Amino acid sequence: MAVLDPASVPVPSPSASGPPAPSGWVLTWRQARYWITFFRRTWRGTVLSAVLGPLMYLTAMGVGIGTLVDQDHNLPGGVTYLSFIAPGVLAATAMQNGIFEGAFPVLGSLKWFGNYWAAVNTPQRPRDVMFGTALQGVARITILSTVFFAAMAGFGTMHSAWAVLALPASVLTGTVFLFPMMAFTVTLDSDQPLTVVFRFVMTPLFLFSGTFFPWQQLPAWMHPVAFATPLWHGVELCRELTLGTVDLGSALLHLAYLFAFLALGVWLALRNYRRRLYLDR
Repeated sequence: MAVLDPASVPVPSPSASGPPAPSGWVLTWRQARYWITFFRRTWRGTVLSAVLGPLMYLTAMGVGIGTLVDQDHNLPGGVTYLSFIAPGVLAATAMQNGIFEGAFPVLGSLKWFGNYWAAVNTPQRPRDVMFGTALQGVARITILSTVFFAAMAGFGTMHSAWAVLALPASVLTGTVFLFPMMAFTVTLDSDQPLTVVFRFVMTPLFLFSGTFFPWQQLPAWMHPVAFATPLWHGVELCRELTLGTVDLGSALLHLAYLFAFLALGVWLALRNYRRRLYLDR
C-alpha cells in the first residue's frame, strides 16, 4: 500500500487570491440600494408630507400671523414677516428632517428589521453601513428641502440672486444634524431616549435659533447659547442669502462652523457604528 507523502500534497500559494474585494464606495452603495428599495415602497407619504408641510407653515405662520406682524414694520430691513421666517423655517425643517433620518431608520435597522446585522455579515463594514444610511438620509433631506424651497419661491420670498444657494445651505444644515443623531441612535436599545431628544433638543432649537423672530430679541445671556448651535448658523446663512444681505465674512464663518460640526458628527458616527456593529455582535 502506497503511503502519501504530505510534502507532495499541493498547497495553495499564499499569493493566490480570488476576485478583488469591492471598494468602499461599492459597499456603501450596496447599503444605499436597500434604502432606495425601501423608499420606492414608502415615497407617497414622504412626498405628501413634503408638499403639505411647507404650505401649512408658510400659510399659517407667514400669511396668517404675518398679517399682524407686518403692521408694526419692526423687522430688520423692513421685510415682510413671511420673507423673514421662510428661510428660517427652511433651515429649521432641514434640521428636523436630519434628526428624524438619523433616528428611526437607524434604530429600526438595529432592533426591528435587523438589516444592519445582516449587512455586517457580508463584506460590508460598519463604515459602509453608516455612509449608506447617511446617503439615503441626505437624499431625503434634499428632496424635502427642494420642495420647501419651491414653495418659498411661489410665495415670493426670494429677494436676491443669491437665494438659490439657500437650498444647498439648508441641506448642509440638515446633514450637520444627521450624523450626530446617527451616532447617538446607534448606541440605543429602545426608542425612549429619542423622545427626550425631540422634546428637549429639537424643539428648543427650532424655537430659539432665530427661526421665528430676530435673535437679538432673546435675553442677552442666551445670545452665546444661540451662537453655539449649528441651527442658528444655518438659519442666518439661509436668511442672508434669500434677503440679499449676505456678507462674505459672515457667510464663511457660518460655513466654517457648520463644516466643523459636520466633521465631528461624522467622526462620532464612525466610532459608534464600529463599536456597536463589531463589538456587540
